[in-house]
Amino acid sequence: MRKNLKEARQKAGMTQQQMADKLNISLRYYQNIETGDRTGEFSIWDTLEDITGIHQRKLREIEENHLDLKENQQIR
Repeated sequence: MRKNLKEARQKAGMTQQQMADKLNISLRYYQNIETGDRTGEFSIWDTLEDITGIHQRKLREIEENHLDLKENQQIR
């Protein structure tokens, strides 16, 4: 999960739907970006940086637990 992105969205007082609308993308696509399942286009990250005021490198960080969880799910 991209914890920094989720926290930045919440700090901005926005729901996932509101963020998706602002980015002109579907809710599902935004959710996939926030969970780390999709990378997202550069233009999306530029806009996210503008909206949150946080450098996109920080927003893009994925917690290691997310990767471990995905690997464990694939093993089963």
